[in-house]
Amino acid sequence: MKTKAISSLFVLFAIVAGVASMNPAFADHTTASVSVPKGSSAPGCETTNACFTPNEVTVDVGGEVTWSNDDSAAHTVTSGSAKDGPSGVFDSSLFMAGTTFSHKFEAAGTFNYFCMVHPWMAGIVVVQGEAVSEDEGKETTMDNAVSATGMLSDGKMISVSASAAEAGEKMKISTEFKDAEHVNYDITVTQNGAEVLNETAAHFHDGKGTHETAALKSSDPVEITIIFQGYGIEDPKTGPIGEEVVFSNVVPEFGTITMMILVVSIISIVAVTAKFRAIPKF
Repeated sequence: MKTKAISSLFVLFAIVAGVASMNPAFADHTTASVSVPKGSSAPGCETTNACFTPNEVTVDVGGEVTWSNDDSAAHTVTSGSAKDGPSGVFDSSLFMAGTTFSHKFEAAGTFNYFCMVHPWMAGIVVVQGEAVSEDEGKETTMDNAVSATGMLSDGKMISVSASAAEAGEKMKISTEFKDAEHVNYDITVTQNGAEVLNETAAHFHDGKGTHETAALKSSDPVEITIIFQGYGIEDPKTGPIGEEVVFSNVVPEFGTITMMILVVSIISIVAVTAKFRAIPKF
């Protein structure tokens, strides 16, 4: 049986901006609360994702989630899944009715959890990457930001915004998948052939992500590559998995008096390849 490989080249556009500033709408989630509702110790709540309420919560990196046991039975809040077992990230041990358990999340990602006593009970914590700016009470901005847009073969638009490339400074990058939820992708950023960011398995439940490179060695342009890894939380994920979108960022020298002009040239390369995954049977 022969597998066909299909590739498409999309030259999307080139945008010219003056002195630009972006104000991405990144919600600030420092705390979240989850209830273990009454009756969750009996099977059935899993059919409506009501064993933990809400079933999914979102916090920023450094944010804290507190679970309250509002049931009459004892439970655990254990990272991992009933299928694969505990992951070791957090574990409440057995906590009784009327008590609480809290955990602070120091790394971005999606964390599944379950109750070891009642394994049908499952929930999700989504930890967002750090916001572009950490100044409290101020709007999140990126100085001299440039933005560009690409497209996946399913028609979903990808918007990328990046702060100016400056030697010795970290570049801040935000992504947004329009009208998409639970996006998964890998992102790499290179400058003069050297890798300054390599993040795999990034997951953002609202389609909006934030990233930060290592300190740049120069003010030369960077290339941002996003490899889409599907929509969803659990496998198998959906969508055009394996498609690659490349943003080539061209930033001219800035004049000290004249207006700064930022030019972004984008070439989106979509490569569709066949992927096969072995799914264990039980």
